[in-house]
Amino acid sequence: MKVFEKSNNVFTNLAEAVSEGIIVVNEQQTIVATNGSAEQLFGYLKDELIGKSLNILIPREYHHAHKGHFERFVEHSEKRQMGHGRDLHGVRKDGSMFAVEAGLNPFTIYGNNYVMALVIDITNRKKQEREIQELNKSLEQKVAVRTKDLNTTISALQEEVKLRKEAEERITESLKKERELNELKTKFLSLVSHEFKTPLSGILTSATLAGKYTKEQQQDKREKHLDTIKSKVKYLDNILNDFLSIERLETGKVSYKFTSFPLSKVINEVIYNANMLLKDGQKIVYPQNADEFTVHFDEKILELVLSNLVHNAVKYSGEHTTIDLKVTKLKECFKFTIQDEGIGIPEKEQKFIFKRYFRAENALLDQGTGIGLNIVKSHLENLGGSITFTSTEGVGTTFEISLPISTTETH
Repeated sequence: MKVFEKSNNVFTNLAEAVSEGIIVVNEQQTIVATNGSAEQLFGYLKDELIGKSLNILIPREYHHAHKGHFERFVEHSEKRQMGHGRDLHGVRKDGSMFAVEAGLNPFTIYGNNYVMALVIDITNRKKQEREIQELNKSLEQKVAVRTKDLNTTISALQEEVKLRKEAEERITESLKKERELNELKTKFLSLVSHEFKTPLSGILTSATLAGKYTKEQQQDKREKHLDTIKSKVKYLDNILNDFLSIERLETGKVSYKFTSFPLSKVINEVIYNANMLLKDGQKIVYPQNADEFTVHFDEKILELVLSNLVHNAVKYSGEHTTIDLKVTKLKECFKFTIQDEGIGIPEKEQKFIFKRYFRAENALLDQGTGIGLNIVKSHLENLGGSITFTSTEGVGTTFEISLPISTTETH
């Protein structure tokens, strides 16, 4: 206290000129100085608070918590408003409590730490806030009552229109779903009948015949039928995978994995698999510049896209024909061109070629589900690519796909 008193005259002159109550305490929370406003605020005589513990001005139930708050405040030594976000109360000499607001300011004099609290009585402010809250609550209740009455009136007028509209929408939606379900059922049953029956019949026949070839010298015949079974099982597996792909695309569950890889890796795989399907005299022209490019894309999706188009070119082209695969790198994209000398697509049916389950009339006798091109187009559009084609019936078809040079992984 003696150290603090060295500058007491200066402090006293400044403190008495301030309308807020000023209370200064040391690190032991002992009051070492006050001004007249603080003494009047708490109901004490001049200098009556000097030497007293700060707890004398704080409600008893807050004593324990306040000690910890004060110690942490002194440790960090920063100006701040006391009890931010909480209601604070002080205790007058007569024991009465009142609402206060306090700002804390740490400072050091002659190596000793002190905290100055600027305290104001906010009883009237709190009273006004409560009155405003009660007024707002009353207004809100009145508005709510009137709004309810108005809404009841409006609801009564709108109810019949709403019910009629909902009934019409339910009927329309029900009819739409019924038509879609019937169409899907018809197409699916047709697909199952056509695409599953033939392979399953072939599997049964081959399995029966393979069982009859039990001698060692008949091994070649047995292997031939086993290869047939494997081929047809793989075909059925591909159909089921196509249906799963459609389901994932429609529900948004499909995810893409982007990597950088040599383009030749995918093209080699696609052409290797397609070569096993070639008819007599058919050939696939390999793009000579494929080894030059590295692509940043989903590798499996690119293989799926190219496989579908190349396999279709082989399937719908006759013997002694050529399938030409070309790759071009432009400024913003890669262009892939798959050109065949096949049966082509009738002009009147070209607008339906990417529609699910659609099959051109000149291709109905060939195996196929009519969903491969739909899946290819969906994947490409999801990844910022595109697919187009030109075709002349009886001459051939050229498909062109575009892949962006730089594709992000946010799809």
